[in-house]
Formats: sequence, structure tokens, C-alpha cells
Amino acid sequence: MIEKLNLASYPFRNRRVPILFASFLLICTAFIFAFALSRYQEAKRNDELLQKQIKEMRAQLEDYRAKNEQVKQTLTPEQRALLIAAHKLVAQKNFGWSRLLSDLESIMPAGVSVSRISVENVVRRADRTQAELELSVLSRDYQSVMNMIEAMNSSGNFRAELRSQSLQKKDYFTFSEYKLFVIYNQPFAYSANSEVARKAQDNVGR
Repeated sequence: MIEKLNLASYPFRNRRVPILFASFLLICTAFIFAFALSRYQEAKRNDELLQKQIKEMRAQLEDYRAKNEQVKQTLTPEQRALLIAAHKLVAQKNFGWSRLLSDLESIMPAGVSVSRISVENVVRRADRTQAELELSVLSRDYQSVMNMIEAMNSSGNFRAELRSQSLQKKDYFTFSEYKLFVIYNQPFAYSANSEVARKAQDNVGR
């Protein structure tokens, strides 16, 4: 039986399998190429549309700036002063005083107390409200005030510098009053409307 077994006399004659396999690979390759080409063309169209929108927005921005300059040139000095005052009034209205007091309380040392806060200027800068303050604090310990100033400058919301120091004497104790110039940047997450909404929610919860 072994001598009659001749594999060479029975060659592989089914040629359809390699042809079908090659055709399958070709179809898959063509499908993948068509899909990649479609995605590339879609991304290219989206990029062109985005570039067009950016170009239109830049043109609108330049147009707004040109119109703004034209309006400024037509205003009298009195009207310009009135416009600046109106902007300041809007900024002061949107300023969160309770948030300022909360931020001050969070960095105030135990041996330091606020005696007076005077607001010099309130402006809007890049969607943030910025206020210039004159802050007076009372303390018996100079180092506590210095630590407070350091904490304010590292908080990201305050920039403070000591302007003056005066000794105050009472009947039973002696302390000093420190006057600071402070620039306060209201955090992004805060707005006057959000504070009103929070208070309303607290009242409902009660």
C-alpha cells in the first residue's frame, strides 16, 4: 500500500481558492482605501469650512474695531468720560462683594482684623472683574501681617503691598494699623447671578 501512494500523481488542481482569496484581499484593500479617502476628504472640507469661519470672524472683529474707533472719534471728551463712568458702574454692579469678603476671610490670620475697605476702581478685564482696594487691618504682630500679605500674593486672586504702618494706643493695649494697596481679581467661577441663584436655592432648601 505504501508503494502505491504517490502524492505527485495527484497535484492540487483547485485554482479557485487562491483567486478568491486574492480577490477578497483586493476588495478589502479597495474598501479601506475608499474609506480613508472619504474621511480625508471630509476632514479637508471641515478644515476649509473652519478656516472660512475664522476668516469671517476676523473680518467681523476688524469691522467692529473700526466702527468702535469711529465712534470714539465722534465722541466729545464729556461723552467719553460719561461712557467710562457707565462701564465702571456696570462693573461695580456685577462685582461680588460677598465673594471678596469670603476670600479675605479665608486668608486672614487669627491675629489680624480688617478695619476698613475702600474701593478705588472696578473694571472688567478678559471676563474677570478687577478691583483696586485700600485695605486697612489691625494687628499687634507685624509678622502676622507679613504672612497675610504673602498668602494674598500666592492665592492668585490678590496682589497686595504694604503702604504704611501707624502705632495705635488704647487704654489697656497697643496695636498697629497697616494700610495696604490691593488688586483683587474676582475668580472666573463667580458671578453676581450665581450668588443670587445660590441664595435662592438655600432659601428653598430651608
